[in-house]
Amino acid sequence: MNRRTFLHSAAASAPLAAFPALRAADKSGSRRFRTALIGCGWWGNNILREAMASGACEVTALCDVDSRQFEPTLRLVREATGAEPRVFKDYRELLERTKPEIAIVATPDHWHALPLIAAVKAGAHVYVEKPIGHTILEGRAMVNAARAAGRVVQVGTHRRISPHNISARDFIRSGQAGEIGMVRCFVHYNGGPDTPRPTVEVPKELDWDFWCGPAPLRPFNGGDPRENSPGSRGGIHPRGFRNYLDYANGTLGDWGIHWFDQILWITGEKHPRKVYSTGGRPIAGPVVSTAAAQTTDAPDHQVASYTFDRLTVQWEHRRFAGNNTDKGENVGCYFYGTKGIVHVGWQKGWTFYPSNAKDPVVTREARLNQPDSQNIRELWTDFVDAIRTGRQPVSDIGEAHLATNMALLGMLSLKLGRSIDWDGDKERIAGDEAANKLLRRDYRKGWEYPTA
Repeated sequence: MNRRTFLHSAAASAPLAAFPALRAADKSGSRRFRTALIGCGWWGNNILREAMASGACEVTALCDVDSRQFEPTLRLVREATGAEPRVFKDYRELLERTKPEIAIVATPDHWHALPLIAAVKAGAHVYVEKPIGHTILEGRAMVNAARAAGRVVQVGTHRRISPHNISARDFIRSGQAGEIGMVRCFVHYNGGPDTPRPTVEVPKELDWDFWCGPAPLRPFNGGDPRENSPGSRGGIHPRGFRNYLDYANGTLGDWGIHWFDQILWITGEKHPRKVYSTGGRPIAGPVVSTAAAQTTDAPDHQVASYTFDRLTVQWEHRRFAGNNTDKGENVGCYFYGTKGIVHVGWQKGWTFYPSNAKDPVVTREARLNQPDSQNIRELWTDFVDAIRTGRQPVSDIGEAHLATNMALLGMLSLKLGRSIDWDGDKERIAGDEAANKLLRRDYRKGWEYPTA
């Protein structure tokens, strides 16, 4: 990676300057956008909280297939704004009857593509959670639909706007770490054997058939909103879906996009040319999927290698034997350069360890918002400003698609049990039609795979 190829680092910091002024202007009486939330769970409420705090949004509608999610979200809206939004179980009805100007898509991964495409076609700008799709061709359809509709689509990769991530990018792009030849990403959590969860009766408030939607209809094995740890062995809903591969792509699909996006954003790379991944469930144990009970089916550990023209990226996650770095972080990435190593973390900021022991260690602390140590506030402000000015947002769907692809390609290689050669421009796997079939999947009867 040659630093002469980097864009000027000041561009990365530009959005931050707009935050205070924009939020003040919104609260002083600028026109507010009719806003709808599709997916009223834990993270959807985190996004909605910041949308309301911005002063730029009038919350007019909520949508969820589980009506138990409505009351906490309605209470949040009432307390923040006094509004009483309409509630829907079907996003299509919401779009038709309320015509939002902004739609927040905060559903499980397998439900990102169809609501987003419907929303932009209905004229709404969209804030969608990461990863953008469950399969690569879903993501391509989402990007194409957003471009065709001329809508702003911001993806929830909020680390692009986190102050310490921006300063780490500036530091690396300025050449102070030297030439970067390798990056290693890691996510380490504790966990143990995966005991099958029994099938239970679907709560009367939950439309389980609609929740599964275009994905396979599996037996309902319950869940607990408190089961939030990525290493937990929770039921599918709520919040446990990430480790069931019908609905998400495990830890690589969940966390991978954050760190892959950081790598692409910092280095200017777009896509790898070769991918190989391996992993398994030696600690979680065999997959169980019967009418009576089921376990998760995502790997409890995974290693992936991504070959770019100018650097190599390695991914490693474990849902057992959790451990921390010297900064107390169990997630992050290391940029290895000719002048030293930059550790870019989450809650502890970033640190540069110089190769020359006589040079000082450089550290920048994180500035994160609560709850859940994130920077949604700044990302939402950038989103609204992009809508008002007609520019691309900092976490534009086109770039988030590339980061999502890296995670999905790692899962694809794991399923195949072999390496793949990726043509990123054509979004095809060279000379491997068996692998290309995994770029999409068949939707369940009644749902049509997007081709926008």
